[in-house]
Amino acid sequence: MTEIGIKRRSFLKTGAAAAGGLMLGGGLSSPAFAAYPDRNIDVIIPTAEGGGADRLFRAFSSIWKNYMNTNFEPGFFPGASGRVGYEVYMGKYEPDAYSLIFGNMGPEVLNWAVQKPTFNINDYLYFGRVDTDPGVVFVGAESKFQSIDDIIAEGKRRKLNVGTSRLAHPASIGILALGEHTGAQFNLVPLSGGKKTVAGAVTLEMDFCVLTSGSVIAAGDACRTLLVFNDENAAGDKLNNAPTMNQYFGTKLPPMFSARAFGIHKAAVDNHPDRFELLQKTFKQTFSDPGYKDAFLKTKGFWPYSNYGGVEECESFKSAMLELGERYRPFLAGK
Repeated sequence: MTEIGIKRRSFLKTGAAAAGGLMLGGGLSSPAFAAYPDRNIDVIIPTAEGGGADRLFRAFSSIWKNYMNTNFEPGFFPGASGRVGYEVYMGKYEPDAYSLIFGNMGPEVLNWAVQKPTFNINDYLYFGRVDTDPGVVFVGAESKFQSIDDIIAEGKRRKLNVGTSRLAHPASIGILALGEHTGAQFNLVPLSGGKKTVAGAVTLEMDFCVLTSGSVIAAGDACRTLLVFNDENAAGDKLNNAPTMNQYFGTKLPPMFSARAFGIHKAAVDNHPDRFELLQKTFKQTFSDPGYKDAFLKTKGFWPYSNYGGVEECESFKSAMLELGERYRPFLAGK
């Protein structure tokens, strides 16, 4: 057979195979032409299963999957205040937009100020903020402190023990900044988690405590809020109509949030801009879906704290946490 005949027969076989693929699959069957996403998206959660991040992730992804036409598969990697999860995500997952991390920007970014990670902190970015829960100063219902002024006055006479869920926490930064501004003396005591921090205030084991407000709201009448580290007290009487730090003291402290957000490898953004664009678009659509509010409320979350934030808002917050973390690093590291 001539060379021309061989080439012609080869072409006909290739064409027939391609046509068959179109008929069977409605498109080219080669993975190179598969639409994104063509498989589940892994989501690394750097806290334990069953916690607040888990509940919020499941609420959000239960609606988001309808827009992405795929499922979001969680993987839980608790440990070292979130550090383990980030190390796993950055070290073991390919930057192909088929894996995300769902972290708490406030305390987890502050970790990098205390101890640098093994990766460059600019090698990932947050693109989808789900909520903003401000830090607060609160006491137990039986506490002698009735106002933030009482705490400041006492803190000028002696060093007060302040319970916090962990040293590297936005609420910890807030109280350190308040002490710096007023001259009151505070000693941070990490109590390992929100429930233990609430207990530290209620039992009067601590002089007072700082924590994100959602846990304080959930504690009801057992606690009394005296100050909010935000530009406004969006919870009103649920937080005893407590004043905000900037309003009451004339400071300019950035909001000290616990803010859960989805993050992604920077390389995935650079190499697959079309995939990243789809993630951003559908993330925003999920926020507008009435079904999401229903799913959020089932987690017993406080709906006014459900706040959309994109790349710009997340990056601004991340930068503020890094700057403040560096400023207060000796206190956050327990030195």
